[in-house]
Amino acid sequence: MLARMPTDYFAGDPRTNLQRMAAGDLYIADDPEIARRQQQAVHLATRYQAAYAEDAEAARPVLAELLGSLGEQVHVRPPLYVDYGSNISIGARTFVNYNLTALDVATITIGEDCQIGPHVQLLTPTHPLEPEPRRDKLEAAKPITIGNNVWLGGGVIVCPGVTIGDNSVIGAGAVVTKDVPANTVAVGNPARVVRNL
Repeated sequence: MLARMPTDYFAGDPRTNLQRMAAGDLYIADDPEIARRQQQAVHLATRYQAAYAEDAEAARPVLAELLGSLGEQVHVRPPLYVDYGSNISIGARTFVNYNLTALDVATITIGEDCQIGPHVQLLTPTHPLEPEPRRDKLEAAKPITIGNNVWLGGGVIVCPGVTIGDNSVIGAGAVVTKDVPANTVAVGNPARVVRNL
């Protein structure tokens, strides 16, 4: 049986996979700098959890080092799971409950005065639907934006490329696959708007 020859998806593209990733283009996560940044994020997230167990306020500098931007009076209960951390910004006075998974291959922006329930997942990565490029480990990402004063109930999943408008509420367990307008309540899988606020 002949071995399958992988397709050269990047012929003529001199960029590294890290540069492709940062541009939002398809890439393969085999760049040593990608691995280094991911390992650094694991290290900082682990340090944050250990420091938080001793003194939540004293742990804040570690969280600030992990994240790209951290507003005043933000409270994040660990554990916190991220790809890089540096692509995440959290606005002032936002509360994040236990077990946030924020896969920040693309930017994740969380506004001010938000309430993020336990076990929420903010997932920016995407993979090709076609079998061959997916087998060849291609991936990309689309940013997620959470507006100001948004409440994400426990277990909410926000998919790549989604924006949730200011003051909206997403019911527990909802899977948000498309944008949610401001001042609405959305529930279900896939999430749909059921009420205006």
